[in-house]
Amino acid sequence: MGYSMSREQKRARINLLRRVIAILFVLCVILFVADIVCAIILIARGGKSKKSSTTTTTTVASSGIDPSGSSEGSGSSEPADTTPAPGVEVKEYLPENALAEAYWGPLPAVTEVKPVQHNEVHGIYVAAAAHMDDNIALANSSDVNAFVVDLKDEANGILFNSNNEFAKSMTLYSYSRDKDSGEETWTEKGNYVSNAYDLDAVVKRCHENNIKVIGRIVCFNDISLAKNHPEMSIQDANGNTMRFKLEGYHMFVNPYDSRAWDFIIDIALEAIERGVDEIQFDYVRFPTISTKSGESPYFGPEDSTPTRIDAINRFLQTARRRIQDPTGIPVTADVFGIILSSELDGKLIGQGWSTVGLTGVDAVCPMLYPSHYATNTVLNGKNFDYPDLYPYEVMKNALLAGKDAASATGFATVRPYVQAFTATWVSQHLNYKVPEVKEQIQAIYDAGYNEWILWNAAGNYENRYE
Repeated sequence: MGYSMSREQKRARINLLRRVIAILFVLCVILFVADIVCAIILIARGGKSKKSSTTTTTTVASSGIDPSGSSEGSGSSEPADTTPAPGVEVKEYLPENALAEAYWGPLPAVTEVKPVQHNEVHGIYVAAAAHMDDNIALANSSDVNAFVVDLKDEANGILFNSNNEFAKSMTLYSYSRDKDSGEETWTEKGNYVSNAYDLDAVVKRCHENNIKVIGRIVCFNDISLAKNHPEMSIQDANGNTMRFKLEGYHMFVNPYDSRAWDFIIDIALEAIERGVDEIQFDYVRFPTISTKSGESPYFGPEDSTPTRIDAINRFLQTARRRIQDPTGIPVTADVFGIILSSELDGKLIGQGWSTVGLTGVDAVCPMLYPSHYATNTVLNGKNFDYPDLYPYEVMKNALLAGKDAASATGFATVRPYVQAFTATWVSQHLNYKVPEVKEQIQAIYDAGYNEWILWNAAGNYENRYE
């Protein structure tokens, strides 16, 4: 006998099938939503990971820190991405130097180049922000448009309120020497960071008055740095720190030492973060050659050690690549005036006029003070018996003596320093007031240049400029 399903049984089975289909549909929807959520999470994680990797690469490229540093304790089993960021090609006007490459390694890679923000400067040196009221008034009533402010000098360490930890770990020293007995005295003067002024406040006030701030950094003439870290000082072949007679028997930081370069560059970068418009390196040179002991400085075997000029040029190229190229903030360098007319003097102190301007720095600032030339100095074929008596003629002929080299392709802007002080120690001298200062400035213009900076050690320009 066949089986016959009742109407109630059929209805029950249909309802059961509907419930099964509904449950399956809900499960499909849940799985679909779950897939979408997982995909979103994976994309988010991937983007975050990529951003983190880029940041790490940039930091490694800019700081020079070894990317293989330990990550122990990070809680992550994934290896860090330490692939260097691709560098951009940077034009170098100095020829490749195999000896320099072997001694210091390659120049730092540059991952980004910003156009340099050149400042056409008519400036004054104001020491550690001295006479600010008077100097701002001078700028507001004349063509002065920039102040050179000491960030770090030869005797007082770092003068602004720096946060540099290496600097804050050092002691500031003063040094004196008895001329008769030769007895030396070292006196502790506190912290190497003296906080003589608030850099942020100075920058703000200058900018409010349309004045550019040029941060001056004394590089290698630093007795406190050499005293705290003798391993970074100029030494003889036996490792003894040397003293230099014509530099006040001071110790000098070794310009061959890239650790010193790093410290100087770090100070510059900190100042830029605080709003400084330009970095100017002073004492970017070796000391004069005469030493207290009679021994010669030792920088390495003669056949594998670059020249002093190579060392200074390499420092400036390195600083430019780490400061000027990525930030667009100009790097400039002060040089001895004598190197425009004397190649020998340039070799002794490591400043070659024909090459220092090809390091890529934005400007070179020769210190062409008439009082600093010896009697009977010959400039551009002209003899000056007492150079301090001829402010216009000395300035113009010194610049003309170096004009050919400065006309080379890629040479930096030439921005001379002008004597705005009276050299009372010179037997035949003038009292340098407004007329003598303006004569030098006119000589700069007549030699074909447009920029200048006045130097007065006290930063006092009363009756010196108007």
